Amino acid sequence: MRYLATTVILACLLIYQSNAQSYEGTVDYQKKEEKAVIIEFPYSASVVEDAIVDKFEKLGFRKKDSKGFIVYKNITLSDISSEPADYMIRVDKKSRKEKDASIVYLMISRNDQNITSSNDDLSANAKNFLNNLSPGVEAYNLEVQIKDQDAIVTKAQKKLKDLQDDQDNMQKKIRKLQDDLQQNAKDQDNQQKEIDKQKQILEAIKAKRKVNA
Repeated sequence: MRYLATTVILACLLIYQSNAQSYEGTVDYQKKEEKAVIIEFPYSASVVEDAIVDKFEKLGFRKKDSKGFIVYKNITLSDISSEPADYMIRVDKKSRKEKDASIVYLMISRNDQNITSSNDDLSANAKNFLNNLSPGVEAYNLEVQIKDQDAIVTKAQKKLKDLQDDQDNMQKKIRKLQDDLQQNAKDQDNQQKEIDKQKQILEAIKAKRKVNA
């Protein structure tokens, strides 16, 4: 039953991923509603943002942060346009309840003017660009999961090693106590012999007192 439920969840996730498509909408930018291209991902905002930053770094672009947006100033992103532009990206958590889902907003400007929807080709290219992010974001998320799980395994292995070290120390203490017990038994035996010897001397001294009396 548990296997069936897991299979259904994975199937739903795959369907969600395959159906995730970008669309036009708006984003709050500098206290105004600006046109943007939007896409949703079934991953946390932090993972998606890191994946996007990683992609742009591989393209040779360095980010700047500005008022909640990742900004790439005056770059040529050939998948969208052959002309330089400013690309502003914001990644938000989808909702308080959906912490592992995120929304990505992409806004394009040139000469401080929003050109995201200035023409059909630019808008379509921007949508395709976001759609094509999906495999990379999925792969990045998988690597994050692998890294996190590897850290869990490493932590568990360290705990086992600590427990094994504790066991070794305990066994050493046990062996030491056993040696101490054996030595104590020998000491008791020797002490008992000493007591018997001293008692014999005492009795001999007492015997002399009776004779003299």
